[in-house]
Amino acid sequence: MDKTLLKGLRLFEIICAQEDQPNTIDDLAVASGLTKSNTHRTLQTLIAAGYVEKSSHSSGYKPTLKVFELAAQRLARLDVRKIATPLMRRVALQTQETVHLSVLDQLDVIYIDKIDSPNPVRAYSIIGGRAPAYAVATGKAMLAFQNDEYLNRHSADLVRHTENTLTSLAALKDELANIARIGYAINRGEWRGNVGGIAAPIFDGHNKVIAALGISGPLERLTIENMKRWSPLVLDAARDISRESGYRCGYFGESN
Repeated sequence: MDKTLLKGLRLFEIICAQEDQPNTIDDLAVASGLTKSNTHRTLQTLIAAGYVEKSSHSSGYKPTLKVFELAAQRLARLDVRKIATPLMRRVALQTQETVHLSVLDQLDVIYIDKIDSPNPVRAYSIIGGRAPAYAVATGKAMLAFQNDEYLNRHSADLVRHTENTLTSLAALKDELANIARIGYAINRGEWRGNVGGIAAPIFDGHNKVIAALGISGPLERLTIENMKRWSPLVLDAARDISRESGYRCGYFGESN
């Protein structure tokens, strides 16, 4: 890793560690080993990203609440795997298809856990692997609960993978609005031409989408009719995980 980047990370670490004592540029330059000009540039980058702010009571700098929000999200992602495991097993047992647990990273999903289908012909994926969020069911289930600014920011990244991939932002937004209404997303061979899937989002105690659970498999088995048939099972599992993650609001036409 670049030495300047390492020192920049060290600077951020110093600011977070001494959050109750805002540090001046001189203090931070000495502690991080950066020159004063590099310290100033690094601080401006951190401020622009929303992670650091200048103290209103001194000439020092301190972390914003965004830092703690990010940490809370990371912790929630770790916890959701433990909570999801028995629900994933239940879905896998009943559907006999591959079950994925995914999180959103920009316009990609990352598979953080999975249970493979026992069938010899099945969807291929690896834990830690990525896929375009707008072209897979778990990704669309999470994108459906992002704001317009998030989607607009990534509009240039919509590229075609199969003839079924949605590359128009307007068309994608229409589909995401429907997903938010019915509560689950369907992939009709939009990432891999012969692979489909169905997924539902998982919420945490702050009403934020933290993950999605879904099944995937060859379209010869996961027909549209079969995906709709499995939708209550996938929805129920996602709801149960959400509740155990602290979510208390009713959603998808459900009330508490």
